Amino acid sequence: MLANLQSKNQIMKIIQCMDDERTFYEIAVDILKYMEEYLNTSHAYILQKNFQQKNYNVIIKYDRDELYEDLTTIDVPELKICGNSLVYVEDTEEYAKDLQLFGAACGIIAPIYINNAAVLHLLILEKCTRKFTDTELEYVENVSLILQAIAQKKVTDRSMISTNSVLQSILTNIGSGILVCDVEQNTVLFKNTVAEFSEENIRVLSDAMKSIMSGKEYLVPKRPVEFFDAESGLWFDVSFSRLQWIDGREVVLISSNDVTLKKKNSTRNAFQAQNDFLTGLYNRMKCEIDLKKTVEQAIKNNQKGAVLFIDMDNFKNINDSLGHDYGDALLKEIGTILQGIPGLRNHCYRMGGDEFVAIVTPENLGLLKKILTNITTSFNKPWYLIDSECYCTMSMGVVIFPENGTDVNSLIKKADIAMYEAKRSGKNCYAYYSEQANDSSYRRLEVESSMRQAVEASCEEFVVFYQPIIDTCTNLCTGCESLVRWDSKSLGFIGPGEFIPLAEYLGLITDIGDFVLETACRQCKEWNEKYNPDFRVNVNLSVVQLLQQNVVKHISELILSTGVNPANITLEITENLAINDMERVTAIISGLKKIGVKIALDDFGTGYSSLNYIKQLDFDVIKIDKSFVDEILTDDYEKAFVKLIVDLSRQIGVKLCVEGIESREQYELLRNLQADSIQGYYFSKPIPAKDFEEKFLG
Repeated sequence: MLANLQSKNQIMKIIQCMDDERTFYEIAVDILKYMEEYLNTSHAYILQKNFQQKNYNVIIKYDRDELYEDLTTIDVPELKICGNSLVYVEDTEEYAKDLQLFGAACGIIAPIYINNAAVLHLLILEKCTRKFTDTELEYVENVSLILQAIAQKKVTDRSMISTNSVLQSILTNIGSGILVCDVEQNTVLFKNTVAEFSEENIRVLSDAMKSIMSGKEYLVPKRPVEFFDAESGLWFDVSFSRLQWIDGREVVLISSNDVTLKKKNSTRNAFQAQNDFLTGLYNRMKCEIDLKKTVEQAIKNNQKGAVLFIDMDNFKNINDSLGHDYGDALLKEIGTILQGIPGLRNHCYRMGGDEFVAIVTPENLGLLKKILTNITTSFNKPWYLIDSECYCTMSMGVVIFPENGTDVNSLIKKADIAMYEAKRSGKNCYAYYSEQANDSSYRRLEVESSMRQAVEASCEEFVVFYQPIIDTCTNLCTGCESLVRWDSKSLGFIGPGEFIPLAEYLGLITDIGDFVLETACRQCKEWNEKYNPDFRVNVNLSVVQLLQQNVVKHISELILSTGVNPANITLEITENLAINDMERVTAIISGLKKIGVKIALDDFGTGYSSLNYIKQLDFDVIKIDKSFVDEILTDDYEKAFVKLIVDLSRQIGVKLCVEGIESREQYELLRNLQADSIQGYYFSKPIPAKDFEEKFLG
């Protein structure tokens, strides 16, 4: 259908040449160009037959790789390929010699009659073997008839062509609805079979004719006009052309083409251009368009609105641990949740990956606090994906317009900056944009650039500090936790709270984590040999590290390369990771324990705690987070919680370590509660290896 439409459009273009006052040669060259555009053949000729000498002269040659040339001085002998009717020729024994003469393998040959004699021949040739379609053969035949009409006009010097039959044959077989109208007399001079028998075309052409006929004053559109036929539900492109008719009068040729399929494709493409295929939400382009309109309207009406930038916390973990099917299911669910929040309907956008934007329009700004609460609450619940339950929180940035700006890209960037501030504040929360946050964004760019360089330089700027772990029975330091610090050459000493979230966000935490693990293993081996063969070192594994493919093999090779006793290495994993993908984490823990290392559950109590998880996973140590002992001296709940975990750990044979101890009173209370080990500032902050060795081992 598309090929037919293209053919019709090309024929209509060539028909315009029939009223051209230039020479036949100039017109024919243009027509050959049009033919090459449509047929995409290698070259074309127009030959003139010399009846006296019984040979042919090449009067026009058109080559898509060269400029056209006038080759009137070159003769060719009598050709078998030139007959009295259109023919498709191939490189057969009959035509091989003729085709070789033109460097062709196949082609279409059509005679051009002048005064009933085949004076000219149109040759459409292809260097390679090719099968021309019926549509293409019909196209060449129509073009040869148009060339014939033009040549006849030039020979006879008549107003158009000698008879009506050729034009009628062409217009009848075009396949479009055709009307030729005398607008002065308000009459139809000609209609082809499509216009005669297609009810839809009759209606459309009739409406088109009425649209240009208004007495002596009429206007012919220069471009196609779109018509919709309500009865059939079809769309048509209607073109108008001024022509001189056979009898010399000026007429208008109206043609209609069914473009319903094209229209549907265009509508579908328009939808795809502005919508996210996965979630069904609008996309970034639509967001920018809508936000620009909303901001302009807010300024005009002296109102305010807001932009919310939402980014998933550790979304990569879902994809890596459960698979992309689960990640896609989560994104779809998030899209549905956002659309369902009052005040956000039809104002939610997926910007790409796990980033979403919502526009709070001025009329809904009064709902902003409720909207923020609804979004936060939605992400504090487990997500049920396919056949699994998982947790994935979000960080959100909020920017107010026009207070914080009016430029679309600037507003989105500022909302992104505020979102990152929320991540720095511990994730699972939202933050408003402020100038201080903007200043910190420049700091973030500096840190990001320096961190990339530091990682590329084999992590030489990173150092490992150690914090003691004290046995409550002996009051001796029996181990320590290794913690990374960054001593940047360009930015100075940077704390982990600033660079670790960014390292996770940028995907650099794996290289840094591997560096810390290797450094800690080598240090442990040194201290085992120098001081205590049973001294242990704890190493935190990031979520990204733990979810890498072949993580067990990778850690095994690293420990083996350092020569450390694996029994003296304890790998700490966070509670949220442990419960997000039980099956995979269980398999990883099992593999790691086969290496001989110990496994600790870090930050217990900060996530979506369930004592059942402790039972299912084979941990050696449970570490209670600092937040559960800050008020333990005065808070009976904290005291009861720690006592409960102490009793549980004894029953299941797991050691208990309590973090965040900052006073002697806390230490004595936890000793009385029979916690196995203690860690916190009361004993020491994390310090360099040399200082740790002198203070706790030397």
